Amino acid sequence: MKVIVVGGGKVGYYTVKTLSEKGIDVRVIERSREACDRIANELDVPVICADGTTVEALAQAGAGKADAVIAVTGSDEDNIVACQIAKRRFAVQKVISRSNNPKNVDIIKRLGADIAVSSTQIITNLIDMEVDTTGLKLLATLNRGEAGIIELVVPDDWKHNGQPLSELDLPRGCIMVAVSRDTGMEIPRGDTVLRPRDHVTAVVDKGSRRAFQRIFY
Repeated sequence: MKVIVVGGGKVGYYTVKTLSEKGIDVRVIERSREACDRIANELDVPVICADGTTVEALAQAGAGKADAVIAVTGSDEDNIVACQIAKRRFAVQKVISRSNNPKNVDIIKRLGADIAVSSTQIITNLIDMEVDTTGLKLLATLNRGEAGIIELVVPDDWKHNGQPLSELDLPRGCIMVAVSRDTGMEIPRGDTVLRPRDHVTAVVDKGSRRAFQRIFY
């Protein structure tokens, strides 16, 4: 797999380092001579010291044969231009852009990026999944914090005791994955009846978490 990273700052450096350690053929386009020298010396990958928003620089980096281009400069405008050139001029299959401003994520996607990632948005989503989860245990996050794998224990005084899942008003953004009890584990279906002290595992998106929580607590 061949990947081009546009931007050799802190984010670009560690992106390149991670990809390189995975054995991926990665090369960097960076304007700063100092940053170029550091990456070349410390990471031992090809570095093009040029403006990554130009056709010439992307061509020199081999964009015509790249499987992906990742734009992670500190400028959303530069990232958008690099993504547009990679997608439209070189027909790169996967184009990923860093969004320094969370408000620009949708714009960057509309203007050419297949994936736009905002560090601020990711952190906010992760925090939102963690807080205000009385009785719920977050096992893992999915899709950069947009959803989570949740585990809970059905309380002793659960008001829906004896009702099948089909009668519960489960939110649309929720999928029940497993129910564990003393007799073993089962994949829940519409006729599954939850009982106090059952361990329930579910995938719940961010918008459905509180509605899911209210069913049990």
